[in-house]
Formats: sequence, C-alpha cells, structure tokens
Amino acid sequence: MVIKVVKGNPTPEELAAALAVVQARAAALASAPSGAPRVPDAWSAPSRVAAHRLPRPGPGAWGRTYWPG
Repeated sequence: MVIKVVKGNPTPEELAAALAVVQARAAALASAPSGAPRVPDAWSAPSRVAAHRLPRPGPGAWGRTYWPG
C-alpha cells in the first residue's frame, strides 16, 4: 500500500495517527468473514419511518407524511 500526502505538511505525529487509522480499518475489513451479512445503516431502516404514527386525514396530510411532528 502506498500513501502519498498531496497537500499540506503533516507532522510525523499527524502522519502516524492517520496511518494508524488506515491500518486499523484495513485490519478490521480483512478479519471480517467474507460471507458475513453486513449490518444495515440506521438511516435506511424501514422501522425508522414506520415508528411514527400516520398523519390524520385532512387538508395537508400529504405534506405530513414524511415530516412527522
């Protein structure tokens, strides 16, 4: 793996910290089983949208469909 600093002048400590993060992430991905299911992100969970009550019928109900409150 080759990493190149293209802008700025990081200190040796900053560069070491950045490399530690990159190496930790690569190690975590390498140690995960290849066939393991991924945990979906919370923002895409259908339960997040369905957790709110449906709007009461009436004028403007369509506007409250995705903007609870």
